[in-house]
Amino acid sequence: MSGETNLKELISHMRPMLDPEPYVFCTFASKSLNELTEYNPVGLFSETEGLTAILPVQQARELGLADAEWFRRITLTVHSSLAAVGLTAAISAALASKGISANVVAAYFHDHVFVPEEKAEQALETLRKLTQIS
Repeated sequence: MSGETNLKELISHMRPMLDPEPYVFCTFASKSLNELTEYNPVGLFSETEGLTAILPVQQARELGLADAEWFRRITLTVHSSLAAVGLTAAISAALASKGISANVVAAYFHDHVFVPEEKAEQALETLRKLTQIS
């Protein structure tokens, strides 16, 4: 299954779901992907400067990194195609209009939006309202 590409369908059918777990974005210049997997990251990305890991706060604490800003994940529970155009822009614009930063991660089945923990409920409500507009 390749997922939905129609933007109107994506927005009207998405059901934003807020993960209760807080997360921290961390970077590691000298750890390998294998070393980081023991910390249960929800995301890993290799950059020139090092590895970025999105870790649950408890695992970040084990590494002494829980003082960084905490984020909450909102999963857009609609199967979006990786070829879909405009979903990230629509989500980002809706959140930006409320002064909420959005760090969007596209995975195979769903898009995940990481927002500052203190604005998570407002972000969830904003995205729910967006589904009613389209």
